[in-house]
Amino acid sequence: MPRKKQEPVDTEVARTIGGLLRDLRRTAGYRAVKDAASVQGCPAAQQTIYAYERGGLVPSLKQFMELVDFYTLQTEGAPPAARYQGVAAMVAALSSPAYHLPEAMDLINRLQPAPAAGRRRRKR
Repeated sequence: MPRKKQEPVDTEVARTIGGLLRDLRRTAGYRAVKDAASVQGCPAAQQTIYAYERGGLVPSLKQFMELVDFYTLQTEGAPPAARYQGVAAMVAALSSPAYHLPEAMDLINRLQPAPAAGRRRRKR
């Protein structure tokens, strides 16, 4: 079966995802995108990070997680608050329509069988 092309992500959602990445970069201590992109081990090129932060491109979930990991865990001297902000960014991204997790959870709920009918035990 051929793969379907992904639906485009809403502009506001793309900007929100970009804002999450921008805020993480700044919290990690990188004032400019070029500072982060020039560090060995940065998972994206400077232009790509710019595009993500502006909302022109939406990173794949894997790319988003790699950037969160880079900013929060791999950046030497990143403040402890960066980890908490990274958790919040992951929750916000996964809750957004960009990565379809809400739709996946809805499908999982619909797939669950109804509870079996039968006798209920009395609580003692």
